[in-house]
Amino acid sequence: MTEEILHDAHFGEQGGRLTYGAYLRLPDLLDQQVPESSPPAHDELLFITIHQVYELWFKLLLSELTDARDRMLAGESYLPRVRLERCLVVERVLVNQVDVIDTMTPQDFLAFRNKLSPASGFQSAQFREIEFLSGAKDPGYLKRFKGLADEDRARLQARLDEPSIWDGFLAVLAKAGFDVSTADARFTAYAAIANDRERFGQLWDLAEALVAHDQAFSLWRARHVLMAERQIGTKPGTGGSAGGAYLRSRIEMRFYPELWELRSRL
Repeated sequence: MTEEILHDAHFGEQGGRLTYGAYLRLPDLLDQQVPESSPPAHDELLFITIHQVYELWFKLLLSELTDARDRMLAGESYLPRVRLERCLVVERVLVNQVDVIDTMTPQDFLAFRNKLSPASGFQSAQFREIEFLSGAKDPGYLKRFKGLADEDRARLQARLDEPSIWDGFLAVLAKAGFDVSTADARFTAYAAIANDRERFGQLWDLAEALVAHDQAFSLWRARHVLMAERQIGTKPGTGGSAGGAYLRSRIEMRFYPELWELRSRL
């Protein structure tokens, strides 16, 4: 009889201890989209939802990138590449997600934009964590921005103090026997890896995964610029930044400039 019950039972029905909604904490999650405008502006829900989803993706990226960094510091090269490839897929989603925001007209945005001030995407601590962790550390950000919560400031300071993904990549090269103590020595190492992919294919693939991660974030910045200019033109950002001008100034930033320069030396 017991065997028949177990045989007929379906997954998730043995006692009903955990439901889909409870596992994902859906009541709490879906209670977080709270428009500030009164009467509610129709597109404010869209705006809030998109940016909350961005923060969830940022959380996942930080988890994957941190694990990739830690494994590289330990000398691993295979799983860090796997982690970076997952990040690349997520980053493509980030770029495509901007298309959803572009369904909002400037007039619809203006209906609630004044409610955002001084809030701004410039204040996203997780986005800055990704930049710092990836290798683009900017200590001046903590000085320039005074509105950070204490917890966010502590997390960003920790990212500034700890090794970056670039440090992890150099650790992998050092373990493989390459001298990485100077820029000239590193370019000699890069050339050796690039010119003997049969021998150093795993290292080359890891370097290419870093470049892909770097490129994806550059594409996201560029797409973000166009979205901002489509919505607000040349107006200042709600957080006091220069808006589109500031975003455009960040497009040329690179996490791994040496790997980009390598292209010119091959």
